[in-house]
This record gives sequence, structure tokens and C-alpha cells, in this order.
Amino acid sequence: MKRVGFLHLFLLPFLVSIECLRVHAFTGTYGINYGRIADNIPSPDEVVTLLRAAKIKNVRIFDFDHSVLNAFSGTGLELVVGLPNGYVKDMSANESNAMDWVKENVQAFLPDTHIRGIAIGNEVLGNENELWGQLLGAVKNIYNALKKLGLTKVVQVTTAHSQAVFTNSFPPSACVFKEGVDQYMKPLLEFFSEIGSPFCLNAYPFLAYMYNVNDIDINYALFQPTQGVRDSNSGLHYDNLLDAQIDAAYAALEDAGFKKMEVIVTETGWASHGDSNEAAATVNNARTYNYNLRKRLAKKKGTPMRPKNVVKAYIFATFNENLKTGATSEKNFGLFKADGSISYDIGFRGLKSSSAGSLHFSLKAFRARDWCPSSLLMLAISAVAQLLLL
Repeated sequence: MKRVGFLHLFLLPFLVSIECLRVHAFTGTYGINYGRIADNIPSPDEVVTLLRAAKIKNVRIFDFDHSVLNAFSGTGLELVVGLPNGYVKDMSANESNAMDWVKENVQAFLPDTHIRGIAIGNEVLGNENELWGQLLGAVKNIYNALKKLGLTKVVQVTTAHSQAVFTNSFPPSACVFKEGVDQYMKPLLEFFSEIGSPFCLNAYPFLAYMYNVNDIDINYALFQPTQGVRDSNSGLHYDNLLDAQIDAAYAALEDAGFKKMEVIVTETGWASHGDSNEAAATVNNARTYNYNLRKRLAKKKGTPMRPKNVVKAYIFATFNENLKTGATSEKNFGLFKADGSISYDIGFRGLKSSSAGSLHFSLKAFRARDWCPSSLLMLAISAVAQLLLL
């Protein structure tokens, strides 16, 4: 018995670590979306340098481009890869398609590239009507492929939702899933509950304010001091709009029977430039929102409705993306400009200095496999020194 007890104590830290990997694709509180709908942004290798210098560990991409997966190899950055909406039908229709996709685009890059999650589609329910009935099948087939390959304790399966899945989102406690969406949402949530996946929400106070400029105080949307808003049903007080949007999702989940499910914000941000009818899309507002958001996430606290659930958010986005369609604001959510310089100052540095360029070289060299120990030591010392100078 003593030997068994000792063995249990010895293995417990490792078992806990494995369990954490199984249920948490997002291991910090501050992440970023790395979108690439542009023809003028830095290479994936340069993006790695940029993100490491900014100390942003959690990264979400919208596809599975191999040049990106290779660039992130050996960096320690943690990735959620995307299965675009155009692939959902094929993954749902055929288990072998899902297995082939996982083998070629996930397993082949592990463990050097830290792929921690797969996002199946983006904002399917509420928007992509023809795929509503296909989403759950795709999720299950991808998950089962991971299970057969022994990867479910490393890679989490999720999907992100827009606020189009909700109705009655104000006050937050009154929010429920929209009629029509709910019949597809509940089976999906049941499966996510079984496998320990969170509810992923794309939440934009910017858009909420744009649609309700007469009803929403812009300072409330920007995390600036205001009197706040009181939920007349719950009595809870909100000092910012993002917390209210997150709690609206928690209310809908509770109404659907999933009170314990965690909400993670997979997209949030503020545009720095827009069309003539997008007056709120300014550099000053974008700076204010993203600076205050960083401070809010650094507090590692929950929301009024779920104070123990620390808020986690992926910022949208790394770069301005000049090839995106739609309003001008859609192209201008980046913390960084196309050349890698900062769009505005919230505490990050861009790819301007020569030190950043030589750091990029050192990191790439350090990741190589054919250096002798003394060379590796010198490269490590050089890289650390350059990090301190950035």
C-alpha cells in the first residue's frame, strides 16, 4: 500500500498536467488572432518573431496553412488551427476524410508545433444556414479521428459563435439562444459538455455600439469610467460592455441546461479606421479599447455572473488585412500594420528595429538541429540578450 501511495503521489503532477492539456487549448488569458487575408503582411517566420517579442503565447489561425505550422515549430507558441467553413460538409459526410485531414494537418506537425485546438468552422450557427445540420457531424468526426490517434489529451475541439445565435441579449440575464438555432445548438453543447470543450464566443463591443449609438455610452464600450449598467433582473452591475456580452452567453447556456460550461472569447477588437458611417472606428478608440482590454485581462478575474471563471480572450487581430471584403473597418482591426510596425501604442513593439531582425535569425538558428552544444549555448545567450533589449 505504501508503494502504491508513493507511486500515486509521484504520478499525480503528470496526470494533472495531462488533464489540463486535454481541457484547455487556451492556457493564458491574452491571445491573438493571426489572420492572413492580405498580400502585404510579414512572413510567418517574421510573425513568430513579432509574437514572441510581444510575449503573446496563445495564437488562433483561421486555416491550416503548412507554412504557418512549420514557422511555429519549436517556438513554444500554442496554436488553435481552423477548419474553414468550406470543409465542414466534407468532414461531416465521411469519417475517413476527417481522419486524413487530422493526420496531414495536425498529427504530422506534433509535437514540435504546439497545436492545442481545432476550431471547426467559424460562426456557422446563426450565419451559414446550409451548414447548420453539418456542424455537429464534422465536430464528432474530427474528434473521433483525434481519439483514434491518441490526441484528445493534447488537442481540443471547438467552434466559435457570433452573437447572431442569441436573442434578448439585454439585459444579460435575459439572453437565450435564438429560435431555430437552438435545435442545432443543444446537441452540439451536449457533445462539448461530454468532451470538456468550452463555448467560444466572438464578442465585439465595437459592433454593438455601432448598431446602438443612441443607447450605448461609448465609454462603457471602451472600458472607460462610467456609471455602468445594472441588470434589472439579476441586480448585477456592469462597468463594461464586454463583460455584459460574456454574461449574456452564460445566461443562454444556463437556460439551455449548461450552467457549468466555460465561455471563452475567441475574437474581440476595435477598428482603427472605417467608412464615413463608421465614426467610432478611429485610432484613438482602437488604442483605448485594446489598451484597457489588456489591463482588464491581466487582472485575471471573472464577470459579475461568473466571478470565478477568469476571462480569456483572443484579440482580433494581428494585422490590418487589405484583401478583406466589406466595410473599411473590416480591414483595419490590426494591432500591427502591414509592414509589422505598430498601428498604435498599447505596449507592443513592431518589426522595425535591427534587433528584431537579428533576433529572428537567432531564433531560427536555435531551432535548427545541427548545431554543436557550444554554438547552441552562444545562440541562446545572444537570443536572451536581444530579448532584454527589445
